[in-house]
Amino acid sequence: MSGKADPRPAGDGSTSRTRLDRGRAALGPALELVHTGRAPTRAVLTAELGVTRATAGAVAAELEALGLIRVDARPGAAAGSQGRPSHKLAVAEDGPVALAAQVHADGFRAALVGLGGRIVATAPGCEVVDADPAKVLASVVTAGAELLRETGRRCVGAGLAVPSAVAEPEGLALNPLHLAWPAGSPVRDIFAEQVRAAGLDGPAFAANDVNLAALAEHRHGAGRGARDLLCVATGHRGVGGALVLDGRLHRGSSGLALEVGHLTVHPEGRPCHCGSRGCLDVETDPLAFLTAAGREPGPEVSLLQQSIDLVRHHYDDPGVRTATETLIDRLGLGLAGLVNILNPDRIILGGLHRTLLDADPDRLRAVVADRSLWGQSGGVPILPCTLDHNSLVGAAELAWQPVLDDPLGALA
Repeated sequence: MSGKADPRPAGDGSTSRTRLDRGRAALGPALELVHTGRAPTRAVLTAELGVTRATAGAVAAELEALGLIRVDARPGAAAGSQGRPSHKLAVAEDGPVALAAQVHADGFRAALVGLGGRIVATAPGCEVVDADPAKVLASVVTAGAELLRETGRRCVGAGLAVPSAVAEPEGLALNPLHLAWPAGSPVRDIFAEQVRAAGLDGPAFAANDVNLAALAEHRHGAGRGARDLLCVATGHRGVGGALVLDGRLHRGSSGLALEVGHLTVHPEGRPCHCGSRGCLDVETDPLAFLTAAGREPGPEVSLLQQSIDLVRHHYDDPGVRTATETLIDRLGLGLAGLVNILNPDRIILGGLHRTLLDADPDRLRAVVADRSLWGQSGGVPILPCTLDHNSLVGAAELAWQPVLDDPLGALA
């Protein structure tokens, strides 16, 4: 802990060391509770950790000394309340940050993300993605390093979100089809090399963008409190899925779980790059929507933004409404199949799928209920994702995880 003198009599050294070790072991769990908003006060922290009030106070003080949280020792009592109010706990707004990077079909973006999933600063996104992943990742890391110089923040590590399945333990992007990158590109190693070359501190990580969106939403957004969370989302192209089980991202045996984009929802539909036909990936993504609505995609903004704008601002157009209903029905079929297999307690939708849900929530929920065993009996909640740039926030979560696991060790 912080090295303050123990006020108890000499000769009680074993008890002192036991309390010290217990406090150190509680640092990570305590930080995660504050990070995810589950311990807004020291009283709640004490109860959640199952420790004494003195130990919880020492743990909070140590995390504050590390610059990770702030303790308000003089919170105002609410009107009509009785007793002394507990100390309030919050993440330190001026504390360390993680460098988060995201690459997608229409560009890339870098950001600095603090504890609590707070985006501290972002760099303007680039709209051109080179076919060489090393060039792209060098550019995005350079943009992130410039943000760190401008803000003067300490960097705990870096995380990268990519629109591809990322195989573990090698960190290979197996199918970055919409980026024109070679299959099997070693994105994690390339990213880590660029992070080191920029002189940045901390480890580097890479993962699938929808997996990271699910992780971020589970900790800070629409998925908070869910035990078995299913996330399905469109990117700028294609469809991805992710599953959080018992608070942990389910990656499968080698990081490739939940390739939901290749569920067939229209057997006579469009050819898919996987070799099949009518997959979610090509039947419910932004390009599929624009095509169904009879609109020629334009170059001015991303396909995702064009699709979202069309639903939000031209829903009264018969062609747009019909396209919306068609995609909702196909998405509902896919979700129903996933509900039958996975039995989640909550579904969250991102990208264009979030907009489709907003446009006609009753229709989507009815399709899922009609076609799924557990949807009929349990009424699985289907909610929109709530975080802006959730894949970026999720990428930062990768970099924050070593700190959450061992704050003292990671920041030493």
